[in-house]
Amino acid sequence: MTNITNFNKKNNQNQALRHQSPYQEQNLSQGDNQDTDIQIPDFSEESAIYNISNRGRIVVLIDGSNLFYAALQLGIEIDYSKLLSHLAKGGKLLRAFFYSGVDRTNDKQQGFLLWMRRNGYRVVTKDVVQFPDGSKKANLEVEIAVDMLTLASYCDTVVLVSGDGDLAYAVNAVSYKGVRVEIVSLHSMTSESLINYADCFIDLDSIKEEIQKVSNTSYM
Repeated sequence: MTNITNFNKKNNQNQALRHQSPYQEQNLSQGDNQDTDIQIPDFSEESAIYNISNRGRIVVLIDGSNLFYAALQLGIEIDYSKLLSHLAKGGKLLRAFFYSGVDRTNDKQQGFLLWMRRNGYRVVTKDVVQFPDGSKKANLEVEIAVDMLTLASYCDTVVLVSGDGDLAYAVNAVSYKGVRVEIVSLHSMTSESLINYADCFIDLDSIKEEIQKVSNTSYM
């Protein structure tokens, strides 16, 4: 009877391991000891985004408006070629999406978006809406969430460049599919719920030297 009990216990452990995502921590305890301390990683460390040796197939999703305001806070201009290269380290880039509200009369913005399309990005746009107070905005959270969930079946790692808490539920849903989710944003502009659902978080302030534009190269 004891042998049968031990066999069933071992079989249950093997079933759990087979269904475990390759990016999840191996937290099954040895034998019957359930008191083993679990070490929680410090997501504030710069190396957190590269804390596995192979990040597999990578999808990058960039909330353009959120990144723009983060760059303003940091006092830098983003080099989007450097950014894409940096975010795809340790893996194979499958797709990179850039989401942006557009003003059809802004020729400079149109030139920038054309450059993005020709340099590795799939650009998703929506016309900006002007509100009664004079402000202009285009909400693309739905587009980002839908693309993230759709592509989760084809990738191993999703890199979301945004601090928008409205995306937290979608991030949680993607993580349940066994996909690793990494959040990249300025910490002061990032929802805590978004950070909590992600596998790791990297503060833009810690990588600004690697992704900022240092020349006068134009995107036109």
